[in-house]
Amino acid sequence: MAHIKLGDNSLEKETTTLNLGPTHPATHGVFQNVLELDGERIVSAQSTIGYIHRAFEKIAEHRPFYQITPLTDRLNYCSAPINNMGWHMTVEKLLGIQTPKRVDYMRIIVMELSRIADHLVCNSVIGVDSGAFTGFLYVFQKREDIYEIFEEICGARLTTNIGRIGGFERDFNDKAIAKIKKFIAEFPAILKEFESLFNRNRIFIDRCVGVSAVSAEKALSYSWSGPILRACGVDYDVRVAKPYCSYEEFDFEIPVGTSGDIYDRFLVRNEEMWQSLSLIKQALDKMEKEPKGIFNAEVPDYCLPPKEDVYSTMESLIYHFKIVMGEIPVPKAEIYHAVEGGNGELGFYLITDGGRAPFRLHFRRPSFINYQAYTDIAKGGMISDAILAMSSLNVIAGELDA
Repeated sequence: MAHIKLGDNSLEKETTTLNLGPTHPATHGVFQNVLELDGERIVSAQSTIGYIHRAFEKIAEHRPFYQITPLTDRLNYCSAPINNMGWHMTVEKLLGIQTPKRVDYMRIIVMELSRIADHLVCNSVIGVDSGAFTGFLYVFQKREDIYEIFEEICGARLTTNIGRIGGFERDFNDKAIAKIKKFIAEFPAILKEFESLFNRNRIFIDRCVGVSAVSAEKALSYSWSGPILRACGVDYDVRVAKPYCSYEEFDFEIPVGTSGDIYDRFLVRNEEMWQSLSLIKQALDKMEKEPKGIFNAEVPDYCLPPKEDVYSTMESLIYHFKIVMGEIPVPKAEIYHAVEGGNGELGFYLITDGGRAPFRLHFRRPSFINYQAYTDIAKGGMISDAILAMSSLNVIAGELDA
């Protein structure tokens, strides 16, 4: 219990301290927020982080570049392939590798499918936390369909380890392409139905409009990025500001909001799913115009050879050994590369000294940066608003530790 003084008469009023987390079903992850409450109103809040302690950055300093990809899976595990691609592109920037256009288009398909899967989780959970469970049930089959596409491409679903430095470990097979086409044909009707459940729902609007609003100036001061920054009216998107993977060839819009509240964050993510759907269609069309069978750059020093070649030819066996053991030198450099992750700018700051592993690797995790504003936007609201505010930030616990 705590005491606060109210007014000039020096009357004391008790407030209650509540631990929201670190393990609580409403927090959707391992977070702790110590709330000071006046009834149900939040007087002040303090966040603590660091409950996972996985030390990704320190582990990366002792791993060959090829073996760091699975670490990135465990950052934002709701859209792990974006993390994988971001890391591969960072190493390619270091080594000066130019990927074929078909590889770029394949990557865009995978990354935009990941973005849709990520936004489906976030927006359906916002619905659940406002008391509406139906939308969650409607869209999760489509999320399952996306995971089946990933499984067809690389054999994994959630933490995918998808792709390789220079491209992919194998080409998209006919079954994977058929599943992608089936998804883009069926998803629009499901997304429209999902929007119809929420966009003009009076209860949902009352719970979200004007709640946890953040101005553009404050969002920029917090170094926000991603959908929550765009919901504040700032049209910053890494895919446009610093294009990578041939995004400059594509036609798409950046959805922006006006008020920066929970409702705008919800609407921005919904619109981004429509944009991702358009990008997938464009990438699929472009990919099918490129020669088949091209799924990696010609860089045998850094790309694992096919397993059947490893078993049958000495040269492939040597390359396989050298890559896995990290015996191929890399140039000394200091670089930064970023991609537009599900929650914002996902960056990799890499320093190399020519050794078999990074001298230093820092992950710019958007959730870690976005989460710092949580106590500020929760203050003054109700406990129920604090839950919705956390959901709308889409903080992924894996990005809070590195």
